[in-house]
Amino acid sequence: MLHSIKSYITFLWKSKNEHAVHSPFVFSLITKCFYDRKSKPEYSILKNYRNLLLENKNQIEVTDFGAGSKVFKSNTREISKIAKTAGISPKRAKLLFRVVNYFQPDAILEIGTSLGLATSALALGNPKAFVTTLEGCPETANQCQLQLQKFNINTVKSIVTEFSTYFKTINNQPETINLIYFDGNHSKKATLNYFESLLPTITNDCVWIFDDIHWSTEMEEAWESIKNHPKVKVTIDTFQWGFVFFRKEQEKEHFIIRV
Repeated sequence: MLHSIKSYITFLWKSKNEHAVHSPFVFSLITKCFYDRKSKPEYSILKNYRNLLLENKNQIEVTDFGAGSKVFKSNTREISKIAKTAGISPKRAKLLFRVVNYFQPDAILEIGTSLGLATSALALGNPKAFVTTLEGCPETANQCQLQLQKFNINTVKSIVTEFSTYFKTINNQPETINLIYFDGNHSKKATLNYFESLLPTITNDCVWIFDDIHWSTEMEEAWESIKNHPKVKVTIDTFQWGFVFFRKEQEKEHFIIRV
């Protein structure tokens, strides 16, 4: 908790708004997407999706996996409590929707499904996109699929897997992924492993979003390593999320933006 408070104070001190941004690409993203305050019809779907989970008192067996698919934690939890603690916030769900709607990616990968609060935002942002979401817990993934069906969201493929195993599969057959949302394991080692494993899939216009980059000292170290990678050209730190772009035509720049 103390680390988060210190990090947030530092963020507020260093952060800027659109008036301090001279990159046309980043300025457009901030003004037309990050700071878009207009209401969207999809926001009511996201709200109803969340409320339905918050009202669900059913118990499910939640299992998390470590390296090599070894179970390290298993317990019974109420769906409503998982939605309260493990899901994306309403504000962030709206922002994620706007980001997808702005960039219109055709293929999206989500690392860490949980109950699909972020998954629904990704899918609604571009109904024509194909969304692949990875989850280690079979019961949680199943609940997500049931919930998506209730809202007729049928462009999502859910895969129950240990993440690194899946990355090996797609590296053997590289595919284009236009947007990746990293929300699976908030440790330095795992985050950097995911980053390196997925580099073969990058294109000039893809967007990567890392969750909880200030979660811990380790996550901040991982974020700094990602920023300094030679293939990374532009990053945007919004405190909870770190946006990464690989646009070859851009000068290497790092932005800290309040949203």
